[in-house]
Amino acid sequence: MADPAADSPELAADLAADLAANDTIFGRILRGEIPCDPVHADGRCLAFRDVAPQAPVHILVIPRRRLVNLAEAQPEDAELLGHLLLVAAQVARGQGLTAFRTVINSGADAGQTVFHLHVHVIGGRPLAWPPG
Repeated sequence: MADPAADSPELAADLAADLAANDTIFGRILRGEIPCDPVHADGRCLAFRDVAPQAPVHILVIPRRRLVNLAEAQPEDAELLGHLLLVAAQVARGQGLTAFRTVINSGADAGQTVFHLHVHVIGGRPLAWPPG
């Protein structure tokens, strides 16, 4: 899939401005201020191992453009959201998972602690339901 920022100088400038203003820990990771253990990177997102894993495989997939959470997503975010889910499945397969859970917490009461949308990819052990 083509990188939309590579085709549009305006989009690249918007992404750069968004990244500069992103004061979350994920913004700092995207700027290279905090190291991560990446498993996937492209022009739209970054996937890396969670520093506090809840399972043998626990990867976070984050968009390069900051969306606070799923509740604030707009129709124009549909392509990016779909890309994040496809990358989540790709990294799960890359980790050898045939079964895994994806989680998107949206809001503090739902357990969101970093207010930059992210997809948790969790697997490598049996996962109970309900999750908690």
